[in-house]
Amino acid sequence: MTSLNDQSGGQLSNGFKPRHVTMLSIAGIIGAGLFVGSGHAIAAAGPAVILAYLAAGTLVVLVMRMLGEMAVANPDTGSFSTYAEKAIGPWAGFTIGWLYWWFWVLVVPIEALAAGHILNQWFPWCDTWIYALASVVLLSITNLFGVDKYGEFEFWFALLKVTAIIGFIGFGAAALLGWLPLHEGPGIVSLMREHGGFAPHGLTAVVGAFITIMFSFIGTESVTIAAAESGEPSRNIAKATRSVIWRIGVFYLLSIMVVISVVPWSDPALASVGSYQRALELLQVPHAKLIVDLVVLVAVTSCMNSSIYIASRMLYSLARRGDAPAAAAKTSGNGVPRRAVLGTAAVGAFIAALNHFAPASLFDFLLSSSGAVALLVYLAIAVSQLRMRRTQGDALTFKMWLFPWATYGVILFILAAIAVLLFTPDHRAEATSTLILALAVSFVGIITCRRRTATAGAAVKAPA
Repeated sequence: MTSLNDQSGGQLSNGFKPRHVTMLSIAGIIGAGLFVGSGHAIAAAGPAVILAYLAAGTLVVLVMRMLGEMAVANPDTGSFSTYAEKAIGPWAGFTIGWLYWWFWVLVVPIEALAAGHILNQWFPWCDTWIYALASVVLLSITNLFGVDKYGEFEFWFALLKVTAIIGFIGFGAAALLGWLPLHEGPGIVSLMREHGGFAPHGLTAVVGAFITIMFSFIGTESVTIAAAESGEPSRNIAKATRSVIWRIGVFYLLSIMVVISVVPWSDPALASVGSYQRALELLQVPHAKLIVDLVVLVAVTSCMNSSIYIASRMLYSLARRGDAPAAAAKTSGNGVPRRAVLGTAAVGAFIAALNHFAPASLFDFLLSSSGAVALLVYLAIAVSQLRMRRTQGDALTFKMWLFPWATYGVILFILAAIAVLLFTPDHRAEATSTLILALAVSFVGIITCRRRTATAGAAVKAPA
């Protein structure tokens, strides 16, 4: 395993303060998925979407506990990719690292286009894709500063997101309890009675909503990447991991409960304008669209910034282990892997431009290739933790609950979820394309690692 303090190729700084890591762990990766994308999940599954959120939330909590066990013992900017390399094999670290990088590279244009759409509505003299490219360039520049500057930027943006979500939950709860003379709707019980019950589209739709929800949940694990650039990585990782339960409970479960208590899941506006905006409109809040657009703009800007950071650090880690071009491991004087940042941002900007110049089917295909990456990453974390516990179990200070049965349960659940997605028509393309991509990357990883081993063996045998 490559240590963060290994000097070859460059060293990252320890510029994150504890409050930076705390706020990043709370809301650093909340983007359009919660504010807008959740509407698609609710429209697909009805009130039973809460079961999908519970399942996804429970899975994330257990996976974060497993990852926390490994990361507290061995903080590393490569995080689960490094652990997969050590526990499963070099090809596994290669595969998971590149899949994770690819996922976050695709998040960059998604969030950039969401920001561009909002800006185009306000200032229509520029096309959406121009705003999207400009936002990628701007946030690439912020990532080139020291990590302490990035941490400060994200601290305040994450704080704004947290304030907005808590405000939404508080306002919605007050209206539903009759404390505000704004809402005279039927409530969740009447909504269920009038619109097909708890699961109007059956439990199959709940499973389908699960992958949509996982797309918005992934990133929770990235705090272990960020914490490696802090002064006390083990302590910060343990603290962030313990807070996962209440974060998911407050930001996701409570906010979604407010939405499904106000908005009929058959409302066509759920998928078109988003869950938060539609809920505020039905609660008769003036300028609901402007309010939500402002919050979403902050959220997608923050999430895009985090995406560039996370992807660049994973690329840096891959380069340090010989799994990516060596140039990506070079760092600047302030400890920033600038080439990894610029390379990541360039690919994200290129894909954002494809949305305008290339056929829509190509952009959709690229997006579908990352649809089930979260499940594969979580599967790798679970298998890695299962194997690493055997070698260092007695020395651990932060442990997975109910080991090994909870770990086995997570593995079986993920495998079952992937199987169900393969047999669900609406999500078969996402699952299939992700698995094909994973197999292709694994094949490249196996070949690359074998060649590297052969080269190292030849160098050892060569006469001095």
